[in-house]
Amino acid sequence: MKIKWFDKPQKHDYKAAARYLSLTMSQRKAEAIAGKLKQADMTEFAAKDIFRASDLSLLGVSNSHVEKDTEEIIGGGKLSPLLLYRNNANGKLIIADGYHRLCAVYKFDEDAMIPCKIV
Repeated sequence: MKIKWFDKPQKHDYKAAARYLSLTMSQRKAEAIAGKLKQADMTEFAAKDIFRASDLSLLGVSNSHVEKDTEEIIGGGKLSPLLLYRNNANGKLIIADGYHRLCAVYKFDEDAMIPCKIV
């Protein structure tokens, strides 16, 4: 199954990333990182490598957001690229936006190359 992607993250993804990041840092810093993500170049990483670097668990198929993204893939729709932040303080990768999309893609192909922006 071919997974389709938008050429760039959607505008609302940056706001979602800032909201998520603001849980672990100041709102000001979170918004600054989201701004840097807007300016970052597109790149790609394998789904399995993003999971390993983030130290997160794979969400199950019963998660409603994962189900929605899975249906999008099956229906031939496009997914938005991930927004990633390197937390140098603890050496972990933070998935600022796109965790559910990553989980859905991983179900189909753990080696899938996922387009993303990273700072």
